[in-house]
Amino acid sequence: MNTFFIEFRDPLISVIIFFVIIFVITFLSYWWGRYRTKEDSKTLDKFLQQFRTLPSQDELQVLISSGELSQKSWLLLANAYTKNGDYEKAIEIYHEILKLPVESNRQETLFLLGKVYFKAGFLERSKQIFLEILKTSPRTPQALHSLLLVYEHMRDYKSALEVLEPLEELDEEIQHDKIYLEVLSLLNNYALKDEEKITKLLAIYAQTHQLSYIIFEYAFRINPKLAWSHLDTSRSEYVSDILWHLNVKDLDFDIISKNSFLRELYSARGDVDLAQKSSIFELDVLINLKHSATNATLSFNYTCHKCKQSVPFAFHRCSYCHAIDTLEVEWNLSKDYHKDFSEENNSFQ
Repeated sequence: MNTFFIEFRDPLISVIIFFVIIFVITFLSYWWGRYRTKEDSKTLDKFLQQFRTLPSQDELQVLISSGELSQKSWLLLANAYTKNGDYEKAIEIYHEILKLPVESNRQETLFLLGKVYFKAGFLERSKQIFLEILKTSPRTPQALHSLLLVYEHMRDYKSALEVLEPLEELDEEIQHDKIYLEVLSLLNNYALKDEEKITKLLAIYAQTHQLSYIIFEYAFRINPKLAWSHLDTSRSEYVSDILWHLNVKDLDFDIISKNSFLRELYSARGDVDLAQKSSIFELDVLINLKHSATNATLSFNYTCHKCKQSVPFAFHRCSYCHAIDTLEVEWNLSKDYHKDFSEENNSFQ
């Protein structure tokens, strides 16, 4: 017996026992982790299997009311449907969540539902959702901004301008939105004649030096001569696509000859011969190609300098981040299909 206790007190035996205990714990932890991972994977596969085909509204009601998943998980799933463009399914999920007795996420769910209705084009429903939020929480800037967007898309500019008042009380920046809505209201005021609209729009531009693209887009279409007289030629690049597409009869050659960018732009187009080269690659190529038989021209893409999203058409408010007057014009060289088509038609005559 004494011999046993002597061996037990041997430091080497203690070290061996220590490492054996560590090995057992590590071994059990490893296999327990494997087991839990496998079980979690089974649970996830079981959950995802329900969505191999989109569940019906009744099935959604059962799944959400069962409480197997948290509301947060359902909100994430609805957001995934929204990003994939399946607005109908996202709307169904939000509606079922709102039927639950839990009130903790009601405002958030209502706000997300209003945004999905807006993206899906159900503007009246979206408006009612945001108004419902503001009845209980009138000092909610996100809901006010979203309601403003809804009114803008409904072309109810008077109501949109009224939304700016509570935003101003909340110390939100509204000046840019106010000018933008006033410009849209003018453009869509059918009681005013075109010349009256241009006069008022150019007065806004002279006072604010903002929204030059939307103002000169309209001005050059209605009264090019007046537009040229008010154009700040130092910012010509900002409206270069508008200037590029002007008819020859609408050009002001006196103004063009006094500005280096305009000389290069219209030399590249072939209307004048006032520049032999350009620091802008696309214009330089076209200037050098104008005496060749190559049919090349400029095409344009448009980028929001705030969120950097690029689209093939001009915009006044970014459809991604909803920023105003953030358009940047990008030039690209492309084949002049219009010229090719004209030459083909002439060849048959």
